[in-house]
Amino acid sequence: MGIVLYIVGCVLFLTCITGYIIVQVRLRPRDDSDLDDYYHEFEEQHAGYARYLRWSRITLTGAIIAALMLLLTRVF
Repeated sequence: MGIVLYIVGCVLFLTCITGYIIVQVRLRPRDDSDLDDYYHEFEEQHAGYARYLRWSRITLTGAIIAALMLLLTRVF
């Protein structure tokens, strides 16, 4: 059971970290976007920025879960 958990954790961690890097490079709003036209309280309603935040949270959450899986395999 521990070996399977370790393999799944490694694959998930590498996938999520790679996804997070891709999100940071590809989905982050650029300087030429119209995000500056939005008032700071309504930034999350901007479609591009909302997509960036959603995928950033998903990939970081996956990486945290994978790191916990790896930790559990080392502890038990």
